Amino acid sequence: MKAITDAQFEEEVLGAKGLVVVDFWAEWCGPCRQLLPIMEEVSSEMASKVHVCKMNVDESPETPANFGLRSIPSLLMFKDGKLIDTKVGLNSKATIVDWISQNS
Repeated sequence: MKAITDAQFEEEVLGAKGLVVVDFWAEWCGPCRQLLPIMEEVSSEMASKVHVCKMNVDESPETPANFGLRSIPSLLMFKDGKLIDTKVGLNSKATIVDWISQNS
């Protein structure tokens, strides 16, 4: 799972072919820290279907603001550079795997 910044967002997400999920998080966010190992597992197990990135909202506030994010953790799913779905809050691994599978 790759950490990206505002400066990398366009190239890594909007310019990407296929499915990309971006995990918006922060150090101080308890549910975000709980979601991190789940997303790392999903990233390695589903590497052939999806590219997973994480973005620290404190270090890169521009992108989450552009998408109107009000809560973290938030997972935004992009397909061929277009936002297609969002999940907010702590979700189980099974829920995230199903969500990705439905859209890949």
